[in-house]
Amino acid sequence: MIRFAPILLAIIGAILMFRFSAWRSGKNLDEQSTVLKDPALLALTKKMAAQLDLPKLKVHIYEIDPINGLAAPDGRIFITRGFMNKYRDGIVDAEELASVIAHELGHVALGHSKRRMLDFAGANAIRVVLMTVVGRIIPFFGVYIVNALVSMLTARLSRQDEYEADAYASALLTKAGIGTAPQIAMFQKLDYLSGKSGGNGQLAWLMSHPKTEERIAAIRALNDKWNGA
Repeated sequence: MIRFAPILLAIIGAILMFRFSAWRSGKNLDEQSTVLKDPALLALTKKMAAQLDLPKLKVHIYEIDPINGLAAPDGRIFITRGFMNKYRDGIVDAEELASVIAHELGHVALGHSKRRMLDFAGANAIRVVLMTVVGRIIPFFGVYIVNALVSMLTARLSRQDEYEADAYASALLTKAGIGTAPQIAMFQKLDYLSGKSGGNGQLAWLMSHPKTEERIAAIRALNDKWNGA
């Protein structure tokens, strides 16, 4: 039992860290967000809510400048003020922004928040085990090798969550009569909106999000499947 104590401590510590981070993030969201009131976006969220047998979707505006969307564990969806500014400027339209809401809703519906906590705890446990083994073989550089391996693992898990949320959004948008064209158009604008180009040169298997072109290809494959192509 004593032999496994470091692993157990790593798991418990990771869970506590994750929960504290989630609590702090939730508190920050509560203090810096307002309820979405845009009529065009509300009309689209109403269509999506109807397909889920929900009275409405809980969508808020997070008052920060970076362009992003996120989902809280309690089911609330947040679109940043930076994203809303692009919408106001006509750079993205209401249906494209609705596709972001649908994607974040996918993270909530598929339980990705809870999965991230388990993945984080598991990754910490793996790190402890590998540090013990690799550290004996490669004393100095072992820590870098282990961190790289764990980063690859967590990035892959994160990318899988993104693909799943994309597929959920595609299905919801299709059922709501919005379709996947706005979702694809939104992805085509993402690199420009975030100020990046092609993942900023980062190796694909170390990215927490899949490459944009790969996400678009996956959505188109779903469309072909649903249309019997």
